Amino acid sequence: MNTSIGIGFRRDFADEFLKNTHFKPDFIEFAPENWMGMGGSWKKKLDQVAERYPVTCHGLSLSIGSPDELDWEFLKNLKVFLNTYHVEIYSEHLSFSKAANAHLYDLLPIPFREDAVKHVAERIRLVQDFLERPLAIENVSYYTPVAAEMDEITFINQVIEEANCQLLLDVNNVYVNAFNHHYQAKEFIQQLPLNKVAHIHMAGHEKIAPDLIIDTHGQPIIDPVYDLFDYAAQLLRPVPVLLERDFNIPETNELITEMNVLKRIAINHWEESYVIKR
Repeated sequence: MNTSIGIGFRRDFADEFLKNTHFKPDFIEFAPENWMGMGGSWKKKLDQVAERYPVTCHGLSLSIGSPDELDWEFLKNLKVFLNTYHVEIYSEHLSFSKAANAHLYDLLPIPFREDAVKHVAERIRLVQDFLERPLAIENVSYYTPVAAEMDEITFINQVIEEANCQLLLDVNNVYVNAFNHHYQAKEFIQQLPLNKVAHIHMAGHEKIAPDLIIDTHGQPIIDPVYDLFDYAAQLLRPVPVLLERDFNIPETNELITEMNVLKRIAINHWEESYVIKR
């Protein structure tokens, strides 16, 4: 899936994947939790789309940073689901969403601490061993650090190294965190374990105050985020790039335009220069 640009499969525009001849992403991505156990007409539609496009999955409820025991029943069903749909990349968030069996329906930041690194890395290794596939962990947006003993980049790097997992680089999250926490986005990307990047996410955000922006996946990608992707692409080998749009779904032509911009940037850095650099 080198130099491939995909989009999240959403029910809001599910028919476009089957009927619109101009809407041709290179792959699709969806949250397995939203489709596991699904039957009826939606299951049939998912199967039809999955026959046409390679599939990646981006999870929502693994809660890798949770203090609770891993949900082995969920993982058992997930493994079957990923194998059934020949999922090429499975990713999750470097966050947690449940504790004491309470599902919080949000992605909460893990404390940037040494004990948290060891806890999360051990859980990632267990998941990878059980699923018999690598797990790509996403750098998440956060709005306040919690009991931090190290900075964000150190935390991410230590988790990736100790877990021996992959990285899902969310470029918009880097931009959001850099703006909100006052660091340089390009320097942050430089310090990531770029050889571990398996996948890239691109999305829009919303500025709700002069000093605060929120990762929403509900707005178009802005030029500075495209520029940051352009910068990151210069440092990376070719990897699949996904356009995320979960809310305020625009006309399909707008989604096509965003994918085309991402494709031009990717081709500019990967279709020609990568052959030479190898």
